[in-house]
Amino acid sequence: MNHFRRSTRFLNVYICSLCKSQQLEKAEAALIDGIRIGYLPDTTTYNTLIVGYASSVGFDAAYSILHRMREAGCRPDVVSYNSLISSAGRCALLSKSLELFEQMHQVGVNPDIWTYNTLMNLLFKYGKPEEANRVFCWILSNNVAPCATTYNTMINGLLKAGYASYALRFFRSTQRCFGFTGGIVTYNILINGLCELGRFGEVKRVLKELDELGTTPNVITYTTVMKCCFRHGKFQQGLEIFSDMKAKGFTFDAYAYCTVISPLIKMGMAKEANECMEQMLRTGIRFDLVSYNTKINLYCKLGNLEGAFRLIDEIEKSGTESDVYTHTTLVDALCKNGDIDKAQLHLKHMEMRGFKSNLVACNSLIHGLCQAGQVGNAMKVFKKMEMKDSFTYTSMVQGLCNAREFLTAYKLIRTCLREGMTLLASVRRAVIFGLRVSGYKRQARKLKSEIRMASVYRYEG
Repeated sequence: MNHFRRSTRFLNVYICSLCKSQQLEKAEAALIDGIRIGYLPDTTTYNTLIVGYASSVGFDAAYSILHRMREAGCRPDVVSYNSLISSAGRCALLSKSLELFEQMHQVGVNPDIWTYNTLMNLLFKYGKPEEANRVFCWILSNNVAPCATTYNTMINGLLKAGYASYALRFFRSTQRCFGFTGGIVTYNILINGLCELGRFGEVKRVLKELDELGTTPNVITYTTVMKCCFRHGKFQQGLEIFSDMKAKGFTFDAYAYCTVISPLIKMGMAKEANECMEQMLRTGIRFDLVSYNTKINLYCKLGNLEGAFRLIDEIEKSGTESDVYTHTTLVDALCKNGDIDKAQLHLKHMEMRGFKSNLVACNSLIHGLCQAGQVGNAMKVFKKMEMKDSFTYTSMVQGLCNAREFLTAYKLIRTCLREGMTLLASVRRAVIFGLRVSGYKRQARKLKSEIRMASVYRYEG
């Protein structure tokens, strides 16, 4: 009997390794071979297959394992159902997750804390905070002991749903009623959520409480607050936090440096951004793609396009692959520098590299061509674009107005309105004025009426 159990355990380990490497056919073959020589699979064997099929094939394939388990005389357990509930959630099948939860009760499998945690997380993810809160109440009523993940899931979910005050009250009640002290992970969740909602007053109070507890904030804590300050235009506060981190001797990673360098570039503080980049290089941090993109953006802002293009070669040599953002930054910089021909060549280079989503790059090129007076070439780019946004139309219509091609601008703006996009009021006025002075008064009146109707529909919608 011991020999049988030991052999089944070895079989399970082998099948698990095959499932992790997504070799499901070999895993099934190993299962058949095991049965043939007398090592019958157990519940763990089938649970391993459920996880393997869920990650490699999909929910339906994983769910079919339940039937096979029952045929083999193995009873699905809480692990089986937890894996399937999680898989259904990943496949956006929330109703199926809830159905499985009900099925557990029907077949006599008691949910554990991870069942509830998974269900709460999915309900928050799909915008059902009230139902998630109800699941937490079920935990308490069924005398299941919550764990740190349970509390953190609730706090994070409530914050993501916009219920900051309720999240804080929930945290206080868990401290008071359950003795949950939290830790740096919980406080980072609170700080991140409050930052996202712009609740800076509460962020300061949470940071103060963290200090009073003697819990040292980590790099994630500071970086989260710093990034949020920059996002909400509080640049000085963000830089003060960065200085505070350096004074306290924190070791920075590339992400922390790029969090500071990017807003400095946006603020036009290219010199300070360059100093920060040099400091990053001196620390010996290995560049990742985000770091390279940040540096390319900085070089473009400084007008050092040669340096920016040299970095492309450096990226390739390092074994890292450039992305759409890398090349879009270069196209935009070339357009702003007046090198329209080079920008067009680089856009073609992007297409040859297989970068399909070139909306931003094409927008930059259209704007640059119109600024250079090449409205005809801009229109050719415009017509080739599969995807367009309001910026595309704004640049094109503005260019046509500058070239006094008001009838073409009139047709384009009507298309834009039909597609539900908005243009700058100044551009709309320019087209109407241009039509009037060019003798197209009927078209001017018609366009004015259509603009007014489009505004009414947007308001009612």
